[in-house]
Amino acid sequence: MQPVNNLPNLRKWLIIGLAFPVILLNGWLLIQFINYFQPLVSVISIAILLAFILDYPIQLLQKRGVPRNLAIVVVLLLAIILLGATGVILVPLILEQLNELANLLPYWIESGTQQIEALQNWASTQQLPVNLSGLAAEILGKISSQLQSFTGKILGFAFDTIGNLFNLLITIVLTIYLVLNGERLWDGIYLWFPSNITIKFRELLREDFNNYFIGQATLGAILAVTITLAFVALRVPLSLLFGLGIGLFSLFPFGTGIGIGIVSLLVALKDFGLGIEVAVIGVTLDQINSNIIAPRILGNLTGLNPVWVVISLLIGAKLGGVLGLLVAIPLASFIKDIADTWRNNEFNKTSVNSEYLQES
Repeated sequence: MQPVNNLPNLRKWLIIGLAFPVILLNGWLLIQFINYFQPLVSVISIAILLAFILDYPIQLLQKRGVPRNLAIVVVLLLAIILLGATGVILVPLILEQLNELANLLPYWIESGTQQIEALQNWASTQQLPVNLSGLAAEILGKISSQLQSFTGKILGFAFDTIGNLFNLLITIVLTIYLVLNGERLWDGIYLWFPSNITIKFRELLREDFNNYFIGQATLGAILAVTITLAFVALRVPLSLLFGLGIGLFSLFPFGTGIGIGIVSLLVALKDFGLGIEVAVIGVTLDQINSNIIAPRILGNLTGLNPVWVVISLLIGAKLGGVLGLLVAIPLASFIKDIADTWRNNEFNKTSVNSEYLQES
């Protein structure tokens, strides 16, 4: 009788085994589709992402009794004002400081070399078996090339994604259209799925993306403002660029530490002591943000194992570059929630509940 009892499990694993090659083939086709239709895929993805983020304050206004059309107008006007203010005030300052960093970097590298040579001379006088000169030159050369490559990739992403004025206008128009009519568009797409799956899909998708993007954006903004103010107080050069840069890095998992490390290293090239202070201040503010503020805003952000976080980031970077890194975690969290729901047979429970509500 034991083999007969195992037949359902065997059938389930057989179905999964047969579906796995089909999933891989569809994944490969998806990659080819994304690559072929770039930058159109990036423009559409950014528009969907922006529309989803803008829908959050719209819903908050609706909960306070504001009609949806009026809430949409208010949110869009505020978004345009904020973007305009950012473009007029912040963007010129950031570009100016980026240009200043490019001009100062060779002098900072030379200063870092002199500091290492001074350390080497001190080690020689103390008869310590340390040889830093050759190693330092090699490390500083690699740092310089990597920073230039990284800056080029960031600028390349911005220009490749938005491309030109036409793509920028298309992104803005598509975002506004999705804000105005996105609900009906998604309703039409969800009609192709069974009602029990649709209800759970919409609930989990909204929850995962809201938790991630709204929470991460809030934490990133708090961290950027506090670190920028701290850098200004310490008289760190290029405070605005470095503070906003760390805040931007914080949007990505594990990105805050990388951002603080890069900024500390750059400042240390100019002044080693100031670089240490920057690292201490950055880590302290990050720990306060992560351990005190974040739990109140996010709770359990994704529920993903750190291993799956890293894997999803690698896959996202491979498929979509910087944009893929942004959406990798919420998509991975959504897939995990769907898998958990399917494993716990909650789709059928949702179907029973929806039928009960309809009968009521």
